[in-house]
Amino acid sequence: QWYQRRVAITAGRIHGIGFKRRAPRAIKEIKKFAEQMMGTPDVRIDTRLNKHVWHKGVKNVPFRVRVRLARKRNEDEDSIHKLYTLVTVVEGVETFKGLVTQNVDVDE
Repeated sequence: QWYQRRVAITAGRIHGIGFKRRAPRAIKEIKKFAEQMMGTPDVRIDTRLNKHVWHKGVKNVPFRVRVRLARKRNEDEDSIHKLYTLVTVVEGVETFKGLVTQNVDVDE
């Protein structure tokens, strides 16, 4: 593991999107955000994050999500990318007020 970062993502890019496309669009926006923040084109979404986005249905996506971005070495030799980003949800966030991006130690 090389680098980890804890970030709060808002769902501002899904306002105005049709109801039946909101949750898939939110997943795409999370992937796009992670690619920009970590600089790796290979982004993988954890299943718990996917369930967190979809837990209120396709049209009631959470407004904010606290995620952990971890850049890891790719073990697959056939892949053209040496690194990938794993995006996981951070549970137990009561309020999003005053949250900032944090660089996380690897052993946390």
